[in-house]
Amino acid sequence: MAQGRLIVFEGVEGCGKTTQLRRSQQWLIESGWVAHLQAKGCLNRLEVTREPGGTELGLSLRQLLLQTHSEAMQDRAELLLYAADRAQHVEGWLRPRLAEGGLILCDRYTDSTVAYQGYGRGFDLTLIDQLNQIATHGLQSDLTLWLDLDVQVGLERTRQRGQCDRLEQTDLRFHQRVQQGFAALADRYPERIVRIDASGDVATVSHQIHQVLEYRLTTWYGEKA
Repeated sequence: MAQGRLIVFEGVEGCGKTTQLRRSQQWLIESGWVAHLQAKGCLNRLEVTREPGGTELGLSLRQLLLQTHSEAMQDRAELLLYAADRAQHVEGWLRPRLAEGGLILCDRYTDSTVAYQGYGRGFDLTLIDQLNQIATHGLQSDLTLWLDLDVQVGLERTRQRGQCDRLEQTDLRFHQRVQQGFAALADRYPERIVRIDASGDVATVSHQIHQVLEYRLTTWYGEKA
């Protein structure tokens, strides 16, 4: 069984990454890619996960990170809680499944920490890189799909959904810095990060993503029969 692949969905609040991840999961099955790769012996199974909260321990950390508390969470505590969630996720969940040949779709990963805690909170980017390295022991995504959407549009979507979580309630300037972070990362890692215009309707965005997935899967595994 070949080593698996990690595909990550990233973006600002309300960009639609969770919706598009689920639609991509469905497309991979309905398009025949999953069956094709399993028949070739290149794929064990298709998996879906998220950060924070991809493990049992991570679910508790997710509640701490996203719920509003009477005591304000300090920025350094937030950074370290995300790192703890990632360390548990990588060693206890991601690496074992990748070693078994899993194709994994993940809702957020290391780029979110650079964008949110680095650009958004203002932590030194070298420190962020070092912390990500400790948490992941070098595990990077094979592909990151950055859903690029205007910050104000995304925040309005989150408000329409109902109650906003702790991060969604942060001021507009914070989210604008986060968006700048994602843009900088896309410029820095063009071989890994692909920008998706997330301003269109759900089907239009999905079509863009599926084209990218088709190209990358063909590059990794060869033409689908």
